[in-house]
Amino acid sequence: MQRAEDIGVATVLGSGTMGHGIAQVLASCDIDTRLYDVDAGALERAQSKVRANLDKGVERGKVDPEARERALASLRCTVDFDEAIAGTHLVVEAVPERIDLKRELFGRLGDALGPDVLLATNTSSLPITQIAAAARYPERVTGMHFFNPVHIMKLVEVVRTTSSSDEAIEVSVALALRMGKEPITVQDSPGFASSRLGLVIGLEAMRMVEAGVASAEDIDKAMTLGYGHPMGPLRLTDLVGLDVRLSIAEYLEKEVGAHFAPPAILREKVAKGELGKKSGQGFYAWDARGPRD
Repeated sequence: MQRAEDIGVATVLGSGTMGHGIAQVLASCDIDTRLYDVDAGALERAQSKVRANLDKGVERGKVDPEARERALASLRCTVDFDEAIAGTHLVVEAVPERIDLKRELFGRLGDALGPDVLLATNTSSLPITQIAAAARYPERVTGMHFFNPVHIMKLVEVVRTTSSSDEAIEVSVALALRMGKEPITVQDSPGFASSRLGLVIGLEAMRMVEAGVASAEDIDKAMTLGYGHPMGPLRLTDLVGLDVRLSIAEYLEKEVGAHFAPPAILREKVAKGELGKKSGQGFYAWDARGPRD
């Protein structure tokens, strides 16, 4: 397995909110990065978002213009799976949160790639041990759970399955550091550390809105101003996606307990298509600049 500092080629599967962000930070490390998706239109949108993120970084003095150009030159989008994984040292899977889809992909990866290629999944709550079991050489599979927006958020949860080798964990941790992130290492457990803790707060905030305790804005202020959280739980839910949070809550309710039961307001909003920032409406109304007043 390549050392983290020697990884020169990486593949990201899935170009959605998390996938294009992971591809951006990998490409920003001067890693030849292939971003794969079955949808060519989704890849075009992902490429535009990466460019916009880098342009904003330059405007704010956070990204050097030459670094932006190198990152863009290091990123290639493709709808060809075989092309995406050819000669890769690392695969990070970031497709929708469906264990059947992830297991199918890891089965294909395990058949196509040798034991020296690190395979990581970005799932926020699904059992990685079950995903890894679909791959040949499951010892080289880890979780690398990034946070949205990937190019800004520092945390990466490196998740150890029951099969993960020490080498795979060490490379995953070192890779997160190379990407400018702060890794923590957790065991494969429902919700890991972050999703489990964050969702408890988020679901309770939703129940408070449902009961009329306070507005979404004031509940979020209680946590940002009173507890020093950088973002309130309801605005964070809008960024993550209400559909994603519903899926995680349903899974954790089954695996951990009834205190993760999704509130009615969450189910209702998802049913209406109010999915948060990506749909323009969640607990807040959104436009291109952020939540609208």
